[in-house]
Amino acid sequence: MDRPGNCGPPGREQTRRLVLGGSAGAVQRSREFSRRALVSWHWLPAVDEDRRAAAEDVLLMVSELVTNACLHAPGGPRELRLHWDGARLRVEVADASPVPPRLRPSATTGRPGGHGLRVVDRLAAAWGSRPEDGGKQVWLEVARPPALTAAGADGDGG
Repeated sequence: MDRPGNCGPPGREQTRRLVLGGSAGAVQRSREFSRRALVSWHWLPAVDEDRRAAAEDVLLMVSELVTNACLHAPGGPRELRLHWDGARLRVEVADASPVPPRLRPSATTGRPGGHGLRVVDRLAAAWGSRPEDGGKQVWLEVARPPALTAAGADGDGG
């Protein structure tokens, strides 16, 4: 279920939720849902390379968190939540597994798997997990991209 859940006019905190209820198509649905939110919050279309990179990083990290829930949680991811407060974006993925994610020691280069949390660890300003409804919530935070004001509009009025 795609519920925008806006919490007021631009410049105020906003939350968007996507109920996933399983792994089938979850990664693609989550990326598209996140892309629409980034467009709404004026991260996209990107006006420069820094903003494009910031948005692409968010979409990559969303994919990684949802993929981990698909692979490691019974029933896959339950819900994706995006919180935007004008200064930072918080991404949360809830699932039914109480086991917290673990950053593996450096994964072997060239071998599939084991890289997702390392990507998140390098790109996010912060990340972690907390218990939620018998499972957990894995979250990450990123700062707003350069030249994006708290209201979501470009700092130069464009």
